[in-house]
Amino acid sequence: MAGWKIPGFAARPRFTSRATVLVLVLCSLVAILAYPTRQFISQRSEISAQRARAEHARQQVEQLRREKARWQDPEFVKAQARARLHYAMPGETPFISVDPAAGAAKSSSAGAGAAGPAKAAKPWYASVWDSVDAADTAALAPPAAAPAPAPARDSSPHDH
Repeated sequence: MAGWKIPGFAARPRFTSRATVLVLVLCSLVAILAYPTRQFISQRSEISAQRARAEHARQQVEQLRREKARWQDPEFVKAQARARLHYAMPGETPFISVDPAAGAAKSSSAGAGAAGPAKAAKPWYASVWDSVDAADTAALAPPAAAPAPAPARDSSPHDH
């Protein structure tokens, strides 16, 4: 059987020189185009990220424009002055209501946390003036008498 040959059917090598050259060209094309393709994909993702940031910035600008327009309204400014700065119109009596149950609950908790709300109820300039008064009082007060130091005792075991 091995000796039989079919006429017109010559034994061809599996890979011809043409096929080898074609494979080499295709591999070199893939190698050449891989880096630019990767760069293209990377740049596309950067572009989409920049567009998202730009859209977010546009939304912030629009929100700030709306807020600026609100501050142009005198009624809004009055409402903010009343709420934030505790201002009152002439003839009105301003007051701040304090929930005694909330104060009792906070005073039973940590001592440092209980002092915070009491200071927050005072205006800032009152706190500044109180600190100036306290510094002035401390400067005028005579220094407290220090207790006399205890006599030094020799505790060496060799002298006994």
